[in-house]
Amino acid sequence: MTEPLPPAPEGTGLRFRSATGRWVLAATVAGSGMAMLDGTVVNVALARIGAEFGAGFSALQWITNGYTLTLAALILLGGVLGDRYGRRRVFVIGAVWFTVASVLCAAAPSVEVLIAARALQGIGAALLTPGSLAIISAEFAPGDRSRAVGAWSGLGGVASALGPLLGGWLTGIDWRWVFLINVPLAAFVVWAAVRHVPESRGTPSNRPAGHRRLDLPGVILVALALGALTWALTASGSEGWGTGPVLGLVVGLAAGAGFVLVERRTAEPLVRLELFADRTFAVTNLVTLFVYGALSVFFFLLVLQLQVVGGYPPLAAGLSMLPATVLMLVLSSRFGGLADRTGPRPLMAAGALVAAAGFLAALRVGSGTGLTGYLATVLPAVALLGLGLSALVAPLTAAVLGAAPISAAGAASGINNAVARSAGLLAVAVVPAVAGLSALSRAGEPDPVAFDRGYTVSMLIGAGLLVVATAVSALLLPRRVPSAGPPPGGAGPDDVPAHRRTHCAVSGPPPYAEAPSRPSPPAAQSDRRG
Repeated sequence: MTEPLPPAPEGTGLRFRSATGRWVLAATVAGSGMAMLDGTVVNVALARIGAEFGAGFSALQWITNGYTLTLAALILLGGVLGDRYGRRRVFVIGAVWFTVASVLCAAAPSVEVLIAARALQGIGAALLTPGSLAIISAEFAPGDRSRAVGAWSGLGGVASALGPLLGGWLTGIDWRWVFLINVPLAAFVVWAAVRHVPESRGTPSNRPAGHRRLDLPGVILVALALGALTWALTASGSEGWGTGPVLGLVVGLAAGAGFVLVERRTAEPLVRLELFADRTFAVTNLVTLFVYGALSVFFFLLVLQLQVVGGYPPLAAGLSMLPATVLMLVLSSRFGGLADRTGPRPLMAAGALVAAAGFLAALRVGSGTGLTGYLATVLPAVALLGLGLSALVAPLTAAVLGAAPISAAGAASGINNAVARSAGLLAVAVVPAVAGLSALSRAGEPDPVAFDRGYTVSMLIGAGLLVVATAVSALLLPRRVPSAGPPPGGAGPDDVPAHRRTHCAVSGPPPYAEAPSRPSPPAAQSDRRG
């Protein structure tokens, strides 16, 4: 049996071309990619799952939201746990946890068990997602860190691109293989991490490694707020606003208010609320809320529309989404570079508007079948969406990071990522309810006419959310904001500009990990990017 590697000595770093460096990159990409895949592949399988279990639409919502709920609520905690107890240790625990939950999903005898197992999966993903980039930032030498982060982002984009395709292929065999595919992936992640990844811990706020206190009240309150609100909004669609949903809404809002009070008073909060005092940071997170809420509805419903109304097999439904991801892979870094010259405001506004046009084009999806129908209805919608996101995501991420002090870059990105995932969680709960989709029967085979009607309303709502994002970007963002480049004083290449990362996951913006603490240059009087 191979002994785990000891913690990396202070001041050492891996080279990108070294054998160990490649293994570290492979382990972290496979781990984060596994979590990314399950954010997309399961959507393709929902129609088959609903048919097998005779599940209604609200149950399909919970199969998606059970995973997103625990991931959104705990993703910030996952990063803190890695800093305190060891990034590799928490990363490996997340991989094992994720695998056990995946097996439970595959073996689920009922939709209720599947939903519970999906929630457990989200906990594992919350440990994997922030840990993967934190390990890269901690272990690679400053001169090679930019290349490692770029490779991690690019390969993560490939995982997102393959997700719907893989989901469609596996669903065609048996939807349970969508979850079982995680077992060999996780086995590789655990072996590679234990064998090749050194251990490291963070030193936040200049405290000794491993001594940062956990904001457990904040964790509990944010989980309660998101859970209660999601349940209330989902239940209202099928049951109406009776006593239960109203009580859930009250509990969720009260927990949210309590969370804000706790974060304002605790010495080491889960969320640094003072960051929202910066206008750019507040506005970009508001745009994130509208954009990722709309995107989650699009990707949740489009593959169902293609299968329920259009008669597409799962593989074809998964393949239909590929052009949007390819466009993001090819164009995101170019738009990020353009944002350096124009500022993020025009690109964010234009990108959201083009994406809204994609939603309107998607209104015709389901009216045509075969290759001709795909080219006339589906391709224009996903191409417009991919083009809009390419122009939007990189400038948005750069604006979020540029608006925060260097010392809070990790916290700023973590907040933005949590906002994106929470937006998707709540949008998938509320938009189908407003559109009447949640009230569909529990027959497991939705009426295509009724589903198409609800889908149409949902796409119009999504387009409206993106139009609001356009208006907020154009009217409230400053013309120029600080770039997310290296800090003053000559810090190393580990502070990677957001536009240099090729990232195309649609569930949330790329997480940013702070490198281990290092002394500030004496000449630097401020840590804000200028």
